[in-house]
Amino acid sequence: MSKLSIEQIEHIARLSRLELSGDEKKLYSEQLSSVLDYVDQLSEVDTEGIEPTANITGLKNIWREDKVEESGVTHEMIGQNAPKFEKDSFVVPGVFE
Repeated sequence: MSKLSIEQIEHIARLSRLELSGDEKKLYSEQLSSVLDYVDQLSEVDTEGIEPTANITGLKNIWREDKVEESGVTHEMIGQNAPKFEKDSFVVPGVFE
């Protein structure tokens, strides 16, 4: 069993922008180590002669031409639902200072 150290858990928490208590660090060290050990079992599977597969169903994307369909909704109708609407655009408060 490859156990993750508390330092590794702290590093992962920092990258994830998480604040963890001491008990949480210990708990997550055990839980994540268990998950990684389980995933590590995949390396024991014999894949010799098996071709890489990205899709097992054989389905492919079917593309269609985009068609513009008139809905009957006008800019004026849309603007009636907005607190502020000018020149065919919604006016909203700025997000930058």
